Amino acid sequence: MKIFTSTILQKILISFVIAALTPWCFSQTTAPSDFKVILLGTGSPNPVLNRFGPGVLIQVAGQNLLIDAGRGVTQRIHQEKLPLGHINALFITHLHSDHIVGIPDLWLTGWLETPYGRRNGSFNVFGPVGTAGLMRGLQDAYAWDINARIKDQNLNPNNLTPVVKEITQGEIYNNNDVKVTAFNVDHGEYLQPAFGYRIDYRGRSVTISGDTKYSENLIQFAKGTDLLIHQVAAVPDELMKSPIFSVIMSHHTKPKEGGLIFTKVNPKLAVYYHFSLNSTPSIPAVTEKEVEEQTRTTYSGPLVLGEDRMVFHIRSNHEIDWSRQNN
Repeated sequence: MKIFTSTILQKILISFVIAALTPWCFSQTTAPSDFKVILLGTGSPNPVLNRFGPGVLIQVAGQNLLIDAGRGVTQRIHQEKLPLGHINALFITHLHSDHIVGIPDLWLTGWLETPYGRRNGSFNVFGPVGTAGLMRGLQDAYAWDINARIKDQNLNPNNLTPVVKEITQGEIYNNNDVKVTAFNVDHGEYLQPAFGYRIDYRGRSVTISGDTKYSENLIQFAKGTDLLIHQVAAVPDELMKSPIFSVIMSHHTKPKEGGLIFTKVNPKLAVYYHFSLNSTPSIPAVTEKEVEEQTRTTYSGPLVLGEDRMVFHIRSNHEIDWSRQNN
């Protein structure tokens, strides 16, 4: 008769608990016909609680595609009752820290054999030149943790392996009628390459700008899109005298410029995200109401000021329903 050690018994009990909890704790995928876009994070490096770091989740055709992994992205994914390990692919717009600081958490916590982890397969990453070096560096940085978990918990290293594709402009992903196209945007002379992404599915689409100045290339790639999600930045005029803030603003799209982009693209719905509204202790930030008012000087179409956990459904008739969720 075989005698089980306490460690083996613990693992068996844990597996039963995970199996029992999984059906009601976490949703697996969207319906095949659904096209769902969730703003996980709409903020900037400013560490505020109402706007986490940039991240957009697209759930379509049973796939979970993530654009950027800013601060707090794992908490937001967990709030959507989606296991971290069920992200099929991560698409990085550029390598600024506020867009990638959440990668280690997503990568390593998604590897755990818990209801909130459960990756089965490689960690798939698409991004600009430098992304492969980033992931190699993370493997070195977390080598102790990785080796310890393999020995202590018998975790499968295959479910941690990064598979990286460094991209250029054009179609970079095509799976089950879901097509992802990367396009160059202008984030400044020294901040290249930087990309926006367009996701198409059976005639419906969403386009995410990433960080960019006013970009004619973005306009060309976004034309005909149903949902356009674009970053925005604004500071009071007094702060433009500061080299710090003038440089920041030279790399981003101002509200009036955003309005021009929306007018030229003419999406079914325009949405702002990745708000960069800087201030100082003596000079308050531009308000979101002022952002909208400035945008309205150049754009009169449908506009939403994005918030964390806003959900957009792109219907088969191209109508877009959207709603807020409590954070």
